[in-house]
Amino acid sequence: MLPAASVSAAKVDLSQFCPRLDGDWVGSAAKSGSRPKQVTTAAICSSDKRNLMLTVSRGDSNPNSEVWWFRAHSGDVLLTYTDGVGADREQVFSLYQRGDSFTFLGKGQLNQRPALIRLSFEPLSSTTSAPIDNGNNDSWLWRQSAHYLDDDSQQYQLIRAIELTTVQPN
Repeated sequence: MLPAASVSAAKVDLSQFCPRLDGDWVGSAAKSGSRPKQVTTAAICSSDKRNLMLTVSRGDSNPNSEVWWFRAHSGDVLLTYTDGVGADREQVFSLYQRGDSFTFLGKGQLNQRPALIRLSFEPLSSTTSAPIDNGNNDSWLWRQSAHYLDDDSQQYQLIRAIELTTVQPN
C-alpha cells in the first residue's frame, strides 16, 4: 500500500482567504499559559477582496479592542495591528494555503527579538477529533505563534489562540 500523498502549501492571494472570514464570530481566546476568555470578532472583507479587517473585542489580552488590518501589498500581505495602547505595528507576510488551512508567515520583531511570525487559521473540525456542527461548519482556530531566530529551538512557540465560531442569525 502506498502512503497517502501529502498536500503541499501554495502561496495564495488575500482574495482567496478574505471572503472565508467575512462576518461575525464568537469564541474563547487565551494567551499561552492563561485562562481562556470569551471574545467576539468582527471580520470585514472589502468588495475587491484586497482588504480584511478583524476587530477582536476587549478582554483577552488588554482592556481595549484590537484591530488587525490585512491588505494586499505587492504580491504579499501587509498587516497593521493596533490595540489602542502601544504604537501601531506593521508587518509584511506571505499567505499560504494547505488544504482548507491558511497561514500568514513573516519575519519581524517580537518582544524586541528577531522572529518568524506565524498566524494560522485552521478549520476547527481539523483540529479536533469530531466535526463541529454549526450549520455551515464555519469554525476556525486562529493560532498566533513565533519562532525566535536567536534561539536554537526548532519549534514555534504558541503566543495566543482564538476560536472563531460563526454567529448564527436570529
